Amino acid sequence: MALERELAAYMQKLPELKEQEGKFALFHSDDFVDVYSSYEDAIKEGYNRFGLEPFLVKQIQATEQAQFISRIVAPETTAVSI
Repeated sequence: MALERELAAYMQKLPELKEQEGKFALFHSDDFVDVYSSYEDAIKEGYNRFGLEPFLVKQIQATEQAQFISRIVAPETTAVSI
């Protein structure tokens, strides 16, 4: 899974980060880098430090919001030849 190590590091660090809820945390591999006030600042720092290597920017949330994604499937149509 992509960013598995970074997500595990985030979950481990979350109890300490809760006091900064709403801000954005930057992780690379198993390492916590820092907290930033905006997503843009965190992304910029991630690219400056790690280039194209994977890194995670995650908004700090004490409770994760569920994401619902619906997939609309169109009914099959039958081609009619005349």
